[in-house]
Amino acid sequence: MRTNIAIALTILLLVGLLVLMQPGEPPDGTDESQVVVVYCAHDASFARPIIDEFERRSGIRVEVRYDEEASKSLGLTRLLEAEKENPRCDVFWNNQTLGTMRLQALGTLQPYVSPNAERIGSRFKDPDGYWTGFAGRLRVWLLNTGHVSPANEETIRQILAGDSLRRVTIAKAQFGTTLSHYSVIAGLTSLRDLQTWHHDLIDRGIRVVRGNSMTRDLVAEGVCDLGFTDTDDAFGAIDSGHPVKMLPVRVGPDSQTICIPNSVAMIKHCPHPDAAKAFIDYLLRPETELRLAKSSSRQIPLGEVESESVPQEVRGLQDWAADAIDLSAAADVNSHVLEWLTSENIEK
Repeated sequence: MRTNIAIALTILLLVGLLVLMQPGEPPDGTDESQVVVVYCAHDASFARPIIDEFERRSGIRVEVRYDEEASKSLGLTRLLEAEKENPRCDVFWNNQTLGTMRLQALGTLQPYVSPNAERIGSRFKDPDGYWTGFAGRLRVWLLNTGHVSPANEETIRQILAGDSLRRVTIAKAQFGTTLSHYSVIAGLTSLRDLQTWHHDLIDRGIRVVRGNSMTRDLVAEGVCDLGFTDTDDAFGAIDSGHPVKMLPVRVGPDSQTICIPNSVAMIKHCPHPDAAKAFIDYLLRPETELRLAKSSSRQIPLGEVESESVPQEVRGLQDWAADAIDLSAAADVNSHVLEWLTSENIEK
């Protein structure tokens, strides 16, 4: 009798194990259609609350991958290039645009025209829907008003025309928005002209540092008088009460600004296309741009939003962004600029 009971229990145990091993829902009960994999180059401190809210509202779980500060956009772009034939990612939320445009040229993206992309201006999105820009930053000059007077564009021109640039600072151009800045210059002129401009800065002693936040700190603390940075970093110095002022970097014969949007794109042959579309739709809502505009980074809304909801200090940035140069020419030369920069030490 005991033997029969033992045999019966063994059979039940085996049947149970077989049931558990059958294909179907994952062991945790998660519906795989309710998952989206996002590679995110935007700062986690700002991106995470938006992603968390999407999860709560949609019921879709987000598996998000961030990357390290200095090269995060470039690192994730290269990862997506490497995964092209076997994509793991569904959505790329880039904190810039040129890398996303490079992925488009490589055939890594697939088009998706979100209904929420309609409110975004044509200069900030791909006409075929391969990517959409939103929430931009501007390249700016940050001036220490205790050292630079008057703090205006004419004074900047005089400083740049001087024999020494030892009190001027710029971030290394292999990464971040300085790479976009360099690509814009090459797109306006040529790679050779960019190299000449760059080496002239180096020869006159410009101080090259690791990132935009370091250029901000050097200017804010009075170590340097003037530096290239972005609006989000500039606001960090302003909010801390440092004696600084920012002015837009202007380029080309039409004195246009350099606006660098976030961009969002769907990966070709991604594992979860429906969830990817839902995430992109959510990210491109006007509420997302307003949330980022009200954050400490003061990202600039690039689509139609309630104007009275935009912080006063961001409204002026919207006027500067309206003068932004088209990034298409910069995208065409971006890979050549990066190839040159990685072939030599940026400080030489």
